Amino acid sequence: MPVAETSKAAHTFDSRLATLAHLLKLGAARRNEVEADYLSHRLAPDMLPLGTQIVFTCNQPRNFVLWVTGKESADLNPRVETLAVAEQHIADTRTLLASHLSAEGELPARKHLELGADLYADLTGREYLEDFLLPNFYFHLVTTYAILRNLGLPVGKRDYMLHLLPKVQERAS
Repeated sequence: MPVAETSKAAHTFDSRLATLAHLLKLGAARRNEVEADYLSHRLAPDMLPLGTQIVFTCNQPRNFVLWVTGKESADLNPRVETLAVAEQHIADTRTLLASHLSAEGELPARKHLELGADLYADLTGREYLEDFLLPNFYFHLVTTYAILRNLGLPVGKRDYMLHLLPKVQERAS
């Protein structure tokens, strides 16, 4: 396993959290036009609301940092009632990640993952990162994006792929 694995994961999480903050900023600019309580909007009745999607997006990198530093997972409160709280969760998570952006550590070898009252999974460190944390992170990030789109807010693929913009170049004529 490459020794820069923790740094690479931290950079990925951080750049996508910047995208999440960008999406919320675009949404906040028009939220009053859409509905006053847009953080409670859902894509489907059995899906979690926008505020909770934001929290769950933040929980994955938070738990990544806690895991690589030998601490227990600690999820944020899933109830988010204001945009300021959602934005603070993102900022706090990015601050937590900042200490690992240049970390040269290896991933821990194992992760015991509790999945409810009667379920668990014992995973390698790579499996925990690649098969649990990252897929959950992207699921909740994409769901946040989809909810904002569903509300009619002006977000597009360019906003979602924000991390690539520094690499985009104009072709010389």
